[in-house]
Amino acid sequence: MEWSDSWRGAFRIELRAEAVNLAWHGWPVLPGTYPAGERWAGRDGVEDSGPVPVHGDWQERIGTEAEQVATWWTGHSYSILLATGHGVDAVEVSADLGRRAAVELRAAGVPVPIVATPEGRWMFLVASGGTPVTDPDVKHYGQGEYVPLPPSTGQVGVVHWRVKPQICAWHLPHVDVVRDALLQAADRTTTYGLVAADRS
Repeated sequence: MEWSDSWRGAFRIELRAEAVNLAWHGWPVLPGTYPAGERWAGRDGVEDSGPVPVHGDWQERIGTEAEQVATWWTGHSYSILLATGHGVDAVEVSADLGRRAAVELRAAGVPVPIVATPEGRWMFLVASGGTPVTDPDVKHYGQGEYVPLPPSTGQVGVVHWRVKPQICAWHLPHVDVVRDALLQAADRTTTYGLVAADRS
């Protein structure tokens, strides 16, 4: 994605405000590289297909106070990365399965923060701990890993919230809650297909 200098300058303010807000709520955020033409900028000597931490010692910076976090975004439009395994984990699935699991969670009255990536992946944010989800179609991000948060940019679009953390008052569910919703969503796949066919 190509961004003008003036647009990126204005967008940096939004990124900074969101990073500070997340840090203020205790979420371990870090600055990540960002797309600049065909490459990712912000960390010299690092070639990658997506955002990576700007600081090589990023694991030592986890838990930085919001005031310091604000300084990280002073001069660059860094991506916002969430260091998982430190209070917040992420469960990533396809957009299709994510939509169906979100329906299950909504029906159960359980709000869960959900992030969608430009690449068509959905991430359910859950409290760290518990047994990780193990399934070939599911990726569980925990200790020593990170994921991008809104409004980080990618090569083909912007990471965005499907459900903001304010909806659940910043209280994250146990991973079992999301695992159950994913299982129910997978079980209902055929049923949803029949309902759609009946309505056509």
